[in-house]
Amino acid sequence: MSGFIKGVNRSQFTFFPESLNDFVNAENTVRVIDVFIEVLDLAELGFTGAITKSTGRPKYHPSIMLKPYLYGYLNRVQSFRRLEIEANRNVELMWLLELIGS
Repeated sequence: MSGFIKGVNRSQFTFFPESLNDFVNAENTVRVIDVFIEVLDLAELGFTGAITKSTGRPKYHPSIMLKPYLYGYLNRVQSFRRLEIEANRNVELMWLLELIGS
């Protein structure tokens, strides 16, 4: 196989791990979605889940569910099942949902 370019070993550890933030450029749509959702007052808009209770297990903030919904709308992904698949392989959606440290 000499003469061919070989890929990088997938199990190779790096000394300085890349940040997920490095893979999403500054002009990406997911950054606009993130800023837009974060400035909304969801409790004032009628999202009842935005107010937490003192008992029970903590729940996800409503913005965590609103962000992929808006992302799916803009990218013509109509199913939350499909969004779940995308969240496991799409770096933009991983960044938006903060699935991996940025």
